Amino acid sequence: MTISVLICDDSKFARSQMARSIPRGWDVELSYAENGQEALDLIAKGKGEVLFLDLNMPVLDGYETMLRIQQDELPSMVIVVSGDVQEEARTRMMKMGALDFIQKPIDKDKLFVILKQYGLYSGDIGDDLPALKKPADLSERLDAYREMANVAMGRAGEKLAKLLGVFVNLPIPNVNEIASTELHMAIAEVQEKESISAISQGFVSPGINGEALLIFDDANVKSMARLLKYSEVNLNAELELEVLMDIANILVGACLTALSEQIHVKLNINHPIVLGRHTDLKQLLSNNVSRWNKITAIEIAYAIENSDVSFDLMLLFPDTSMENILERLVSVVE
Repeated sequence: MTISVLICDDSKFARSQMARSIPRGWDVELSYAENGQEALDLIAKGKGEVLFLDLNMPVLDGYETMLRIQQDELPSMVIVVSGDVQEEARTRMMKMGALDFIQKPIDKDKLFVILKQYGLYSGDIGDDLPALKKPADLSERLDAYREMANVAMGRAGEKLAKLLGVFVNLPIPNVNEIASTELHMAIAEVQEKESISAISQGFVSPGINGEALLIFDDANVKSMARLLKYSEVNLNAELELEVLMDIANILVGACLTALSEQIHVKLNINHPIVLGRHTDLKQLLSNNVSRWNKITAIEIAYAIENSDVSFDLMLLFPDTSMENILERLVSVVE
């Protein structure tokens, strides 16, 4: 009997990744939704007996969608497929009735086990996955980069959450292809902060290079020190710098590791350096990114739940690097 399967994710690239992971022998009718509200509408029409649900989406995110499914007792079996791999994220969704939780990028073996476990599919796992279709235009390229960043962001958020014992609110990454002189336009929200500090780490592998830039609002440094269990009494300039370096090492390291795993290359990461302390963003950017003509800028705005702590991680790539990254994203067959 044919089962109606609904894939809900705001990323077309992620929806394609999910669709190609479904066993070829599974008799399903596939439907797609770009946000939770679209998913609820399709479930009401009988098109979501099984729902693969992302968490970070516009309009209605995964948490809100799952709550509505639970409250309205909608006939849908939910499997979460998310880049947010914090244990608290899993716990929250399972408490609301999700069957299981799979981290992105989707693992077809994990999916196969879950489908068999719940009696949804009893056939063979099938052949290797086909390569994804290469994005044809700018919007599709940016969507693929955004999904790549979403996975990397989630791994870094998990590391930070474990270290600090907190829940990290993860955004939808902001991705732009721009001239280096226009970089400030891509991060207008960061510009509003009066005084910032920034840590930079370059990274390189054959055909790929870039720079990770972690930007802190100086007003939040004391709160970050408190979360890291530093003594506020003795918090001086040296300890403030140590706080910034600790956070940078966690986020940048985890983010770039997750990125390298997705494109199957090893990125060599330079030691972190201080780009600026207690300065304004315009001055910082004008001094450090002018060496590239055209860049892809990925901005991730992390925020600690129930706290005033937030910071921005930027991944900056020259256009030649992104072409190589895109080729690897769509050609890797798991």
